[in-house]
Amino acid sequence: MIPVYIVSGLLDSGKTSFIKSTLLQQDWLNKGRTPVLLCETGEVEFTEEEKRVHNLIPIEIPDADTFTLSFCEELTRSASPAQIIIEFNGMWNLQDFLKKDFPKDWGLAGIYSTVNGEDLELVMANMRNLFMNQHIESDLIIVNRCRPDMNRVTFRKAIKLQNPASQIIFESVTGDIIEFGEDDLPYDVKAPAFTLEDADYGTWFADASENPERYVHKKISFLAQFFRPFGMPRTMFVPGRRVMACCAADIQFYGFPCKADKPLSFVNKGWYNVTVEFATEKKKDRRTGNPVLAPVLRYISSEEAEAPEEEVVTL
Repeated sequence: MIPVYIVSGLLDSGKTSFIKSTLLQQDWLNKGRTPVLLCETGEVEFTEEEKRVHNLIPIEIPDADTFTLSFCEELTRSASPAQIIIEFNGMWNLQDFLKKDFPKDWGLAGIYSTVNGEDLELVMANMRNLFMNQHIESDLIIVNRCRPDMNRVTFRKAIKLQNPASQIIFESVTGDIIEFGEDDLPYDVKAPAFTLEDADYGTWFADASENPERYVHKKISFLAQFFRPFGMPRTMFVPGRRVMACCAADIQFYGFPCKADKPLSFVNKGWYNVTVEFATEKKKDRRTGNPVLAPVLRYISSEEAEAPEEEVVTL
């Protein structure tokens, strides 16, 4: 199997620099020829020394239609690659690209994304859908050149709602890693009990998905819609909210399963103020099959509530 690594992100987000300084330095890369498929060209290029040391074969790709099955098969025959790196075009649709027919001996080994923190707020305001498409499948997202006053919480929760499994790293303008801690959260996670405001539901759901141990035994109150999927026992339900992560066309219901000591009756999709205790249970990760700790809520109490003026939580 030939490993394929995709590096996505908008132009000048630092894709080539990431390949040079990070990806090519990993000792798990195979020894041998490495075609680098350049789907767009920025200011940073590979030097002749880098090409020689890492056995790189840069190939410029003019458009997405170039990626036909025959092109990929010919690349395999002519280059005999140890692995392939695709520096993706920031204006292409990554999800459509991943649906293309590729050789059976090509295996997607990782998707890594880079983000220019200097332009992040402007891009999120004007190119949000295109921007999110570049990162929705990513295993690792590096946000570089972050100013001290940058709103990291908003970006992080937008990504985590769409891609909970992604690892997000923020770097300062000097290249130092900025740790995301409890103090960045908009509620007091250190308290034994707290209430979520509507605007904070997305942040809580995203952070609890990634750091469930942070919330174990916490009592949490919030306004939610109650939903019981077909086949779920009457002692369980899902309290959650509809969240718009990218655009109006991308609204989804997000919530953790909740268990009660006895059967509960409620209006399906009705509104309730609910209080729960946060816990975790072991389950298999849907992507890797490995055991992980998954959030589960323990029902404490609830009361009927009026629907909010804005039923959809925006980011």
